[in-house]
Amino acid sequence: MQSLLRVVRGALLVGTLLAPAVVPGAAAAQPGPQSAAQPGPSPAVRTAAAVDWTPPLSTRGRYIVDADGDRFRLRSANWDGAQGSWNGSGDIADPANHHAGQNAHGIPIGLDRTPLPTLLADFRALGLNSIRLPFSNEMLRATAPVPDSAVAANPALRGRTPLQVFDAVVAALTDGGFAVVLNNHTVTTRWCCGVDGNERWNSSGQSTAGWADDWVFMAKRYRANPRVVGADLYNEVRRDIWDDPNWGLGDNHDWHAAAQEAGDRILAEANPDLLIVVEGINWQGIPVDGFPHGRPTLTPVRTLSHTLVVSNKLVYSAHFYGYTGPNHSGATGVGETSDLRYQDFTRDQLRQVVHDQALYVSAETGRHFTAPVWVSEFGIGGDERVDKPRDWFRNLTELFADADVDYAYWPLVGWNNSGGGGDSWALLRYDSEGRRTGVLDAGDWRTPLWTGLTAASGRTGPVPVSPAWYQLTTDHRDHNASLRVRAGGDWDSGARKAVCPDGSRLAGLSHTGGRGLCVSSGLRAATGGHTVVRDESHVPAGGDWASGYTKYQCPAGQFLIGYSLRGARVSAALCAPAGTGLPSGGGRTVWFDRGDNRPAGAPGGEYARGHYKGQCAPGEYAAGIAFTTRVAARPSPAALLCRPGA
Repeated sequence: MQSLLRVVRGALLVGTLLAPAVVPGAAAAQPGPQSAAQPGPSPAVRTAAAVDWTPPLSTRGRYIVDADGDRFRLRSANWDGAQGSWNGSGDIADPANHHAGQNAHGIPIGLDRTPLPTLLADFRALGLNSIRLPFSNEMLRATAPVPDSAVAANPALRGRTPLQVFDAVVAALTDGGFAVVLNNHTVTTRWCCGVDGNERWNSSGQSTAGWADDWVFMAKRYRANPRVVGADLYNEVRRDIWDDPNWGLGDNHDWHAAAQEAGDRILAEANPDLLIVVEGINWQGIPVDGFPHGRPTLTPVRTLSHTLVVSNKLVYSAHFYGYTGPNHSGATGVGETSDLRYQDFTRDQLRQVVHDQALYVSAETGRHFTAPVWVSEFGIGGDERVDKPRDWFRNLTELFADADVDYAYWPLVGWNNSGGGGDSWALLRYDSEGRRTGVLDAGDWRTPLWTGLTAASGRTGPVPVSPAWYQLTTDHRDHNASLRVRAGGDWDSGARKAVCPDGSRLAGLSHTGGRGLCVSSGLRAATGGHTVVRDESHVPAGGDWASGYTKYQCPAGQFLIGYSLRGARVSAALCAPAGTGLPSGGGRTVWFDRGDNRPAGAPGGEYARGHYKGQCAPGEYAAGIAFTTRVAARPSPAALLCRPGA
């Protein structure tokens, strides 16, 4: 999010080294979220809009697709306001204390100035097919109705709470054919994104479990509306005064683990049709030359990705603004470092750094991390006169067009006040009489660049299904990605367990570290439970495929979908019945206790960096795990039995 607080983030963080800083506390305790579920679009509207795309959305490799398997490129913008506009000091009723002088009253901006049908018509004219709709957790509990003045151009919304206004906006957008991605932007209803009490999903006294509860509530609330297509889990996860977020350390600041927990709960408890959008880490470290600091974005995904309980629902997200950089906080003056900003890079340098930080996730296909990447925030002022940021915006929009990137501009709507105030970055600005200025009107320098982006050709039509790869990790907890196995309860109590998602099979294991690799597969039978193997009872006479080693082998006609560990030792193998006959004999032993043993090209990618790995070849299925219990030897996985027939 573009903001003054964001520009001075570095100064604020540096200030913590010199003097105590104050972080706003959580809002006063409020009743739980309002509970009335919202209806979906009317059948007549849904049928008419279905000419363009058919919900729900899912993913195939690097692309988002609709229910017909046709590519759906997110051409989006951010309609902000419900996440909060107050800057955190001064009288909250005074517009001067709100971002750009715009008091949003905790609802999407512009409802005081322009009727919803006019706003939606303007959104269509921009070439948008989707809206990222931010909200705060505090909004869910606000019980006071918004002031009548906040919805002056939409009097039917008078007397409603912020959440009820949000409901009406969602319904209007989806009735109009737009896809809506809900975005949990803030915990408290105030402008972000500096040191403001909204740094992490569990800031301001909110627990990870409570945050996930709120997501389950929101996903259930709009479940009947199929054009609510996604849950963007949290915005710009970043450092607070004392601590950094991390990706995979297993503690209370582990954004990878928190996103996994919330995404799985949304899909398992509320709505299995939603896309789960996971943004990378926006900032770590103290922005002072000589101290470690930077913007990791999606770089950690390469070695530690997400595997959700419903496959083909994961989208990764990143933000890019010209005044920030891969190691630049965006500060000017106090707190500014010598690092380059994105607008300092040449065209080719910018393309490389955006690829390295984010776009590689979609560009490198056939990997455990391969997924669509949505650049869900970028933007610039319509009053920008300096060449360097203008050139950055041109270079970035051309990159998005050339790379066929899914995108969302920040922000969509703003005020235009003759006496001052209003967000010059907005694509559309409305004065107090509802008159519009912006990229749809003469005089905005961004217009040709925006038009070029929205009109750019890209992949359309059917996207073929290709093998999908999934990473399993037992670094800090169980990783059971199978809803069918979850329904059967704990299959190896006390052990760390990893299970492939439904519709996939185990393809590889690491010798140490507890990592696994799964690949999509149609092998599993539609009915029938799994088998837990704890001994060699299924190894036939004369079938010793790993002499001197303990072998946990699947029964005939079954294949590996999971494993468990107690410490480093293999505890059990988990097998599932095949829907068709599988070869019950033969196969080969793939040893990986002394080095990697993977097929040429290592399909699926580096799923256990720094550890030896074994992997069955395409066309093979894993039927057993071997390990040793010899004194002074590692009792971790040492070999796989790989058989043809996958």
